[in-house]
Amino acid sequence: MRFLSCIVLLFLFSACATTEPGPKAPVARSPRLANLQRAATLPWADDGQCVVHEASNEWPVLVERCFHALDHDKVRFRDPTGRCAVASAGAAAMGLGVCILVAPEIVVGAVIITSAVVVAVVIKEELDEYARRRRASPEAEASREPARPRPETKPATQDPVTEPRPGPEGSPSGQDWFPPAPPESAEQDRRPECAPRPVPHLGGDALHNTCADRVPQNDARGFDVLVNGKRFDALQLRARVLWEVKTDNFDTYPPELQEIVIAKQVKELRRERDLARACGFNFWVGVRSAEHRAALRDADRSLDIVVMDWC
Repeated sequence: MRFLSCIVLLFLFSACATTEPGPKAPVARSPRLANLQRAATLPWADDGQCVVHEASNEWPVLVERCFHALDHDKVRFRDPTGRCAVASAGAAAMGLGVCILVAPEIVVGAVIITSAVVVAVVIKEELDEYARRRRASPEAEASREPARPRPETKPATQDPVTEPRPGPEGSPSGQDWFPPAPPESAEQDRRPECAPRPVPHLGGDALHNTCADRVPQNDARGFDVLVNGKRFDALQLRARVLWEVKTDNFDTYPPELQEIVIAKQVKELRRERDLARACGFNFWVGVRSAEHRAALRDADRSLDIVVMDWC
């Protein structure tokens, strides 16, 4: 069962308790505006860039594509009703958090924000733009959408694969077997070095490989991904994100060693990010502790880093 099964089940659960609006119901808000307003209540580690990019899609699609961009240090998920205990069986790759967030109405106590949420900068700019347009022309606001590029997707062929997909037996090393990339990536993928190719994990670190394979929506489980001459640890193909995973026991290092490790890692991560961006990919870093994340961000605020709560 794919991730879509989780969405279907949750909508079925909610449908039983939903009443049809009366004839005097207000005109529906723009779906994009509704998504932005809903996302504004959550903490985002990328200033809301992913949300704004995906806001014209259905809310479950937005959640699926942007879950990795949540500030996982500031949010926790609970399942007080037990709904996701059933539905998430077909969405194990995404986990409890996505199952809860895609629900039409989030149950009280299911999402716990551990610190004050300031609306992400990019989301706030979009909401402010809506407000300006509403003041200028209230009648036109309901039908207007921001003039921004909107990626086209093919529902049948672009669905994420949530189970490991080993390459064909006997296939040559590095053969492509990922699903088709989004149309906006076509220009970069004309360069052979930019086409993602699965390569075997480097041996010797089972924990590292496990954490990499469990990256949400990873299309390369069981493999590293070779792009632009660099082996990346995970790939979210539809979101165009390459990952580097760090499993150091950073918190146990003495201060002098921590400084050395951070200086070395920041230099490497900047180089890897540049290689990913040159091929049209975003780049994210996964670490195992909030202290490690804070140290990297203090050294370079431009890096996108999350704490791997799945690892």
